Amino acid sequence: MTTHHPIAIIGAGLGGLTLARVLHVNGVEAAVFDLDASPSARTQGGMLDIHADSGQEALRAAGLHDEFRAIVHPGGEAVRILDQDAVVHHEETDEGDGGRPEVARGDLRDLLLGSLPEGTVRWGAKAAGARPRGGGRHEVVLADGTTFTTDLLIGADGAWSKVRPLVSAAAPAYEGVSFVEVHLNDAETRHPASAALVGGGMFFALGAGKGFLAHHDTAGSLHVYVALKTAENWISTVDFGDTAAAKAAVLAHFDGWDAGLRALVTDADGELIPRPIHALPIGHHWDRVPGVTLLGDAAHLMSPFAGEGANLAMLDGAELGLALAAKPGDVEAALGTYEAALFPRSEASAAESAESLALCFAEDSPKPLLDQFASYR
Repeated sequence: MTTHHPIAIIGAGLGGLTLARVLHVNGVEAAVFDLDASPSARTQGGMLDIHADSGQEALRAAGLHDEFRAIVHPGGEAVRILDQDAVVHHEETDEGDGGRPEVARGDLRDLLLGSLPEGTVRWGAKAAGARPRGGGRHEVVLADGTTFTTDLLIGADGAWSKVRPLVSAAAPAYEGVSFVEVHLNDAETRHPASAALVGGGMFFALGAGKGFLAHHDTAGSLHVYVALKTAENWISTVDFGDTAAAKAAVLAHFDGWDAGLRALVTDADGELIPRPIHALPIGHHWDRVPGVTLLGDAAHLMSPFAGEGANLAMLDGAELGLALAAKPGDVEAALGTYEAALFPRSEASAAESAESLALCFAEDSPKPLLDQFASYR
């Protein structure tokens, strides 16, 4: 017999968990399905800056803001911008009074998970597809062949969402930039020169069409993204299974750069992980489809250069949860209210993100980024 869930959330990322939590504190239960085998099946990425007007508002709606403040990374709001010769052109310290405190993604996810009733998340439940069954009800097929039905299906399942095709034919497109993720572990002890170069907060070292973005994480490691403005197929030309060869291929793009910057790759610990940057079209939206909606990257995937991805996902989850709780007898009205705010908000952030990506990798970089910071004064 097929199981039925009144509300089903596909994806236990920050957005899906925020939605489940806001529903829970308002007396509404939901089932969350995630492809990971367990909460600890994979690492959850690096640091996030949680914005006062989005991510923090979501945490307030979830009743978790005080707990969030307890896991903030001191000093994480500092900023340092360098050129390819490692000359520091801009530096800001973290005085602890900023509106974008840093937190480890894994710590924030654990906070949300720990706030939900046991059994809310069904682990090892990868959605393979979904189809309408009429009257706003949908059937979801999992990778193991089992199915369930739901009155309200919410796609919080990221860039390559299996729920999105129910409402939109849009697909993510390559943004012209690829990241290669590297780590330098126990940096203060094992890589002190690199730790001093990066500093305590967000670090940019930029040149024409390339650069390094880095920060310290809460475990004391340096989390570095090597960024390259390159063709989409470049990643396929590099054997990332051979770490030495991958390092050589990446460093070939940084001939003439400062040796300390190149050491962020040379001295990296472990494998290099390629991450091509994709985005949905700016202004992505859909017509109201009964019984289904999207949030987070499933709704508005954008490049990370506005720092809005996690923040918007959480705000989406909070606003959707509040809308559903406010209109328990009229799901369609709640979804209409939610999407009316979602679309313009995400369009503005996606446009900002695309603009910031172009700015960071301009031919005269880092000048455009420096000019932007100067305009904030």
